[in-house]
Amino acid sequence: MNKTVNINLGGMIFHIDENAYLKLQNYLSAVKRSFAGASGEDEIIADIEARIAELFSNKMQNERQVIGINEVDEIINIMGQPEDYMVDEDIFDEVPKSNTYNNNKRKLYRDTNNKYVGGVSSGLGHYFGINPIIFRLLFFILTFPTGGVTILIYILLWVLIPEARTTAEKIAMTGDPINIENIEKKIREGFDSASETVKNVDYHKYGNKAQDGISKFFDALGSFFLKLIKVFGKLFGAFLVFIGITTLISLVIGLLTAGSFSVFGFDFSNQIELYDQTSQWPMWLVAISAFFAVGIPAFVIAYLGFKILIKNLRSIGNVTKIILSFVWFLSLIGLIGFGVKSAISTSSQAQVTIKEDLPVTKNDTLKIQMITNENFPTEMYRRGNEQFVYDESDVKHILAQDIRLIVKSTKDSIANIKIRKEAYGNNHQSAKQRALDIDYQYSLENNTLSLNNYLLASPEQKYNEQEVEVTLYLPEGMVMIADENTYYYHRNTDHYNDILENGDEGHYLEVLTGETKCLDCPEKDIHIEETENGRVIINENGLNINISEGDEKGKVIIDGNGIDIDVNNDEESVKVKIDENGIKIKKDND
Repeated sequence: MNKTVNINLGGMIFHIDENAYLKLQNYLSAVKRSFAGASGEDEIIADIEARIAELFSNKMQNERQVIGINEVDEIINIMGQPEDYMVDEDIFDEVPKSNTYNNNKRKLYRDTNNKYVGGVSSGLGHYFGINPIIFRLLFFILTFPTGGVTILIYILLWVLIPEARTTAEKIAMTGDPINIENIEKKIREGFDSASETVKNVDYHKYGNKAQDGISKFFDALGSFFLKLIKVFGKLFGAFLVFIGITTLISLVIGLLTAGSFSVFGFDFSNQIELYDQTSQWPMWLVAISAFFAVGIPAFVIAYLGFKILIKNLRSIGNVTKIILSFVWFLSLIGLIGFGVKSAISTSSQAQVTIKEDLPVTKNDTLKIQMITNENFPTEMYRRGNEQFVYDESDVKHILAQDIRLIVKSTKDSIANIKIRKEAYGNNHQSAKQRALDIDYQYSLENNTLSLNNYLLASPEQKYNEQEVEVTLYLPEGMVMIADENTYYYHRNTDHYNDILENGDEGHYLEVLTGETKCLDCPEKDIHIEETENGRVIINENGLNINISEGDEKGKVIIDGNGIDIDVNNDEESVKVKIDENGIKIKKDND
């Protein structure tokens, strides 16, 4: 049994074995002795501790892991032995003796020490090993042809790329190994640069004045944009939390109340039974798959929102991430399989047609109406509206209101009705059987044709988009009147060649060839214009012009009978009529 110690290294808390702690403490003490009295001693030590903390953090798999002596040895091997880096004036001319680790992998940071605006170009220059002026010129030159898009890209990079603040980050930016030697070297360079600047302050004062002014301006501008983005970021994070938690709560309620939950009369348990085409798949399994397939992304969305709102939010851990990903993947595969199975079960379409004569002739007047059943929903709308219902004998049926009514003319002497039933299945035979299973009724009494506004199917067939199309063929010369309740059922496009127009309900219509003629519709004036000398009327019958000026009066009628002109004054009247028989001119005194 080994004793563990909690330490704070570089602002991070670690659990470390006592022996490992003693070795680490001796190492850091030796490092401090190596840099005793050196310029920037405190900064060097702080950066070394921060780098060691970073390396420890990368090696830990979870927060409870205890750092052992092996991990300390690996870190010391990477950082190097302190006795190899005793500070003297010739340190930069000697070859280091330590066994250091360098993967030469550069990291992208903003170099604010050599910036003009935000240090983006300097950071890109270090990362790609290119002179930063190349990137500065590219951002400037491409601003005009891209309409300012490069400015937005620069601002975005400014926000997304972190600034190289610590010495370790500045070393990582150049791809050099982050060890004691380079940390000490970088800090010494900073102090030497500051010393040179002080010695030559008069020479640099005016040379750097413009750069400092530009930097300050863009620093203020960047600070403003950063604050603005942070505000919107917090709002976006709160939005993600709201969406994720709301979705999770809805899913939990739906899962726990499945079978008894209904909204606006929509019974979920009945609907599942109504549409389930794959009875070999347990519906509880489908429900759980749907819960995880939607719930896990909702949880991730909420977690991301919390990450935006809370800086130090604990990670859910790699193990949890792997488990959630695996469960989500399985759930998604299950739902895809269920969807494919359901799609296959309705891949074929079939129909059956029944045609019967109606004992009405062209000399009769036929009334057409839709009727409901008091045991079933009575809404008079053409729609699917599929649901389970029970008849007066308490027998269960599937009900749908997908009924289409079409009226056409025929030259036959008697009327007839054609009923086309349609359904889907996993093959032609099953689809045809479902179409045959559709129960649709109509009746004819006293020249009144009553059509059911619904169809029935057996529950065993499930709902498979069953529908019924009723086509009436009426003899030319027959008079029909459609009830107002047929309006929604014959709202058809021109493709169906339906002679019953919407708006003609409740009127007596004479059936003609491919059309109807309203027998009791009032004349509809399309245009009426009143003038000082007369009146002009344009309606369905044609053009009617009445002239009245002084002692003279006249009338011009243009309609289906031809042209009729009547001119009147105090002395005589003249009539001119032009029709299929020719031209007739008549005076009253003739």
